Amino acid sequence: MSHDRKPPDDDDAALFRSAIGPVRELPPAQPPPQRPKPRPATRMADLDEAEAKSEFQRLLGADHFEAGDTLRYRRDEVPARVLKRLAQGQYAAQDELDLHHATAAGAEALLRSFLRDARDRGAYCVRVIHGKGLGSDSGSVPVLKNLVDRLLRQRSDVLAFHSAPAAQGGTGAALVLLRPR
Repeated sequence: MSHDRKPPDDDDAALFRSAIGPVRELPPAQPPPQRPKPRPATRMADLDEAEAKSEFQRLLGADHFEAGDTLRYRRDEVPARVLKRLAQGQYAAQDELDLHHATAAGAEALLRSFLRDARDRGAYCVRVIHGKGLGSDSGSVPVLKNLVDRLLRQRSDVLAFHSAPAAQGGTGAALVLLRPR
């Protein structure tokens, strides 16, 4: 074997540099942009909300209302015909509360205050709009409808209530008869 090949020498490097011409060094590359930091998690608020929903589901037990179910309740001292007349919308609602888009806790406070104020003003029949719960994020259970039912049954100033006739809100609203002051 002959050693005709010579290792590359400085002439090749010089020839390359002369062919390319003068070069300049590039500035150092900027680091890639950082992802925005995630917003802090509201863990305690999420836990409170989950606990409240869990407690609400527990309170509902097996007896809860679905979106199209009719609410109805009367105290023993109230004649059945009064509930029937209420169901037919024969009592004029003197005031109205719309709970759409309220949280469960907010709705409960609003409803308590509304009923107290209505009774203080001498109203005997009011309408509470709770919605059918179709937009509820708790599955198929209409949270506000069930909350309204539970709260109205607990109040001593509520004599009777019934889902409103279709023209007055149907199963998305309740007409409530209040005890006179």
